[in-house]
Amino acid sequence: METVKSIGIDAGSTTLKIVGVNEKGKILFSIVEDADPKVEEQTERVLNKLKENYDIESSKIVATGYGSNLIKADKKVTEITCHAKGIYEYFKTGGTAVDIGGQDNKVILISKNGKVIDFIMNDKCASGTGRFLENTAWRLKIPTEKMAELALNSDGEVKISSTCAVFAESEVISHLSRGQKLEHVIKGLHRAMVKRITSMIYAVGFNPPLMLSGGVAKNKAVVKMLEEELGEKPMIPENPQIMGAFGAALIGLSQ
Repeated sequence: METVKSIGIDAGSTTLKIVGVNEKGKILFSIVEDADPKVEEQTERVLNKLKENYDIESSKIVATGYGSNLIKADKKVTEITCHAKGIYEYFKTGGTAVDIGGQDNKVILISKNGKVIDFIMNDKCASGTGRFLENTAWRLKIPTEKMAELALNSDGEVKISSTCAVFAESEVISHLSRGQKLEHVIKGLHRAMVKRITSMIYAVGFNPPLMLSGGVAKNKAVVKMLEEELGEKPMIPENPQIMGAFGAALIGLSQ
């Protein structure tokens, strides 16, 4: 049975991410689940299940994210610090890290030594976040994973002018009711989202390379449009959702 030296828990608004590492910082396991309203009970259940295959009795536990205050942990650390740590250690380089989450975005400037130089965070509005696309997908009765495919295959694009997620949803419905093609509107929605993210990147100061984390980094249309807008091909981890939890676990190694 492998010994887990440190466990990072990222209790996000939409998903719970848990990562365990050994004494060298190697990932031993990673778990991603939809967030339960009672995140403390969900976390306890997952940790108890892990005990069947791993020795976690002496593991340090570091928590981050929206629900971190509800979780029993040895240390609570900010999302900015954890995401910067995780993505820096994954790619071994400084640059601009962009975490596109379910309900917020974070743009973090990381030095060549892995230190946070500056950051900007959008946590007051769903515009530019995963929820921005999910709400529209739900309204149009389209699977969320289908949205990127529609945008990528579209030969046209309708401009979505609203920067508010609620108003943008109404704007989408209005365009469709006037006969605009669905794929053109969906592509325009993606473009509006990417432009919001791009403006955040330029606001904090773009310093290549561009590194993406968060669930929306799996959306190929968003990735392609970011490359178009910035002229820089994004670097994406194999599992972008767990970077915050990975960073938290690594921080636990020094505790």
